[in-house]
Amino acid sequence: MNDLENWLSDPAILSRKSASELVFEELRNLIVSGRFAAGSKLPSEAKLAGKYGVSRPIVREALRSLQILGLTETRTGSGTYVLADSGNRDIRYGNYSARDLMEARAFVEVSAAGWAALRRSDDDLSRLLALCDRMEQEENTEIWVQLDSDFHGLIAEASKNAVFRDIIDDVREAMAQQSGLLTILGPRRQESNEEHRAIIEAIRRGSEVEAQLAMEIHLRKVEAALGRIIGSEPR
Repeated sequence: MNDLENWLSDPAILSRKSASELVFEELRNLIVSGRFAAGSKLPSEAKLAGKYGVSRPIVREALRSLQILGLTETRTGSGTYVLADSGNRDIRYGNYSARDLMEARAFVEVSAAGWAALRRSDDDLSRLLALCDRMEQEENTEIWVQLDSDFHGLIAEASKNAVFRDIIDDVREAMAQQSGLLTILGPRRQESNEEHRAIIEAIRRGSEVEAQLAMEIHLRKVEAALGRIIGSEPR
């Protein structure tokens, strides 16, 4: 029996409350420590699920997070392979790094929230409130991440600034990937719901300053959560 088989045969007991995070943390540590060397193939989802006593979707979330961090890649029909034996601080979401995305969001979305408070229509407000309600009730992670992306897009739309709207549309996919990572590993969903509600309430009151502040607080917490996951601030 080789080293990998020995490891798989040793059951791991996890708390289901944060199962995805715990699976991710152990797999990341195994990669960083070199036990899973660069170029090696990770065990299958089914074997990892058996090892940790969790469902395959939980394992899949952890593997997705490793890929976002640049530690692994999934090859269709072949499996998941280790790309590096040390943490990659330059997380990328498609064409954008985590640093680029956070810096741009701060400049665009804080202003967009302020203008949305001054320019939003009744229909804009109704759609935003309905979206907040849906997010607070949604339990499916993938659906919630999509709603999160829609939320930020609607605020840019409500700002009545075509540049803000187009910029957010351009980075929506990158924002969704970041949101997915933080939702799985933060965990950020409950906090985000509360922060989103604060932003919308400021927009409802028509307060530019309060809306900008609420958005700034939200983005700072997003950046801090990302920093905790990768071990340093994305700068």
